[in-house]
Amino acid sequence: MTQETWLGWPSREALSRVGLTRARRNLAWGIRALVFGALLWSTFSKDRAAGGWAWVAGFGLVVGCVLLARVFFRLTYEHRLWPSVASLLLVMGAAAGARAAGWPVLALVLWCGCAVTALERLPLAAAVPCTAVALGAYTVAGDDNWLTAAVTVAGLGLAGYVLRLDAEARGTAQRLLAQERAARAAEAESAALDERARIAREIHDVLAHSLSAQLVHLEAARLLIEREPPGEFRDTVLERVVAARGMAREGLAETRQALSALRGEMSPVEDFLHTLIEGPGAGDGLAAGARVQVEGERRPLRAEASQTVRRVAQEALTNVRKHAPGAAVAVRLEYLADEVALEVRDSGARERAGELTVSGCGYGLLGMRERAELLGGTLEAGPEEEGFVVRLRVPA
Repeated sequence: MTQETWLGWPSREALSRVGLTRARRNLAWGIRALVFGALLWSTFSKDRAAGGWAWVAGFGLVVGCVLLARVFFRLTYEHRLWPSVASLLLVMGAAAGARAAGWPVLALVLWCGCAVTALERLPLAAAVPCTAVALGAYTVAGDDNWLTAAVTVAGLGLAGYVLRLDAEARGTAQRLLAQERAARAAEAESAALDERARIAREIHDVLAHSLSAQLVHLEAARLLIEREPPGEFRDTVLERVVAARGMAREGLAETRQALSALRGEMSPVEDFLHTLIEGPGAGDGLAAGARVQVEGERRPLRAEASQTVRRVAQEALTNVRKHAPGAAVAVRLEYLADEVALEVRDSGARERAGELTVSGCGYGLLGMRERAELLGGTLEAGPEEEGFVVRLRVPA
């Protein structure tokens, strides 16, 4: 055997009950209950243990050994060597005490259990000495002849090692199963990314090119109209063309953002919010001093959650410009344990004519609320104190 074999712990999967069938778990609990009942019976069935204090002492000894066994199982699962060995030695010491108190069956069962369990759960370098001590005590304290004792000792050692191999095989199977699941998830994610890339190419080749061509024609139309003599009709047409050009530019920007999201190339949400507030022309219609506050530990968000936060922030700011131009705005983004929260608050500089409606970009808060609910989140919007507040929470 190699040094790693002697010094290595059984894997956590092997030391846990993961992968055990229900029938096997029920069998294990049944055996434990049977052993516990046998220990109690062997302890209290003797006449010498019939006294009141002897009953209390015996019951306390059995319960204490059970608790020490649970501690041993937990310590070995955490791969803590010396505390594990110490708890096992305490059980062996309790077995010696039981033998001295006149409960030989209890002592023998405890020594046998320590021998088997040590081989099953400890590194072999520690398990072999512990098993040797337990089986040595069993042999010395037992009344069997040498042949029976030798067969029993060999059988217990073999049983412990077989249980160890079985647990390791189960742990290996669990690791392979986890790797297979991870590989399938990675394959599914890769297929999804390929499909999103294909959709992004289609959108780019059709919609983005079409919007770019519209921008060129609208700009050409604007230049031609500006050459005409001033007049009411000319000014009306020019205004419409300029508005259409602005809508086409906004649509192209939105299309490019959607393409970036599909390709997984989106910038961090906080960078987008800063651009939305502080970028060129972003502050038009807002009071000076608009700010973005980010709280919590920053981390990448899922594409759906990131896109929802961006859309809601964009829609909320657009509605501020429409219904409360000149209002002071505060945007707060908070990274929570398993959620991300966005709050857009304005000062309500001007009286609103009514509830927020669909913005010029085509994204209304009603649609954003539905989008948040599809992700398992919530969106709340309404007047508060002097202004209006939009709050979004989505899993992330």
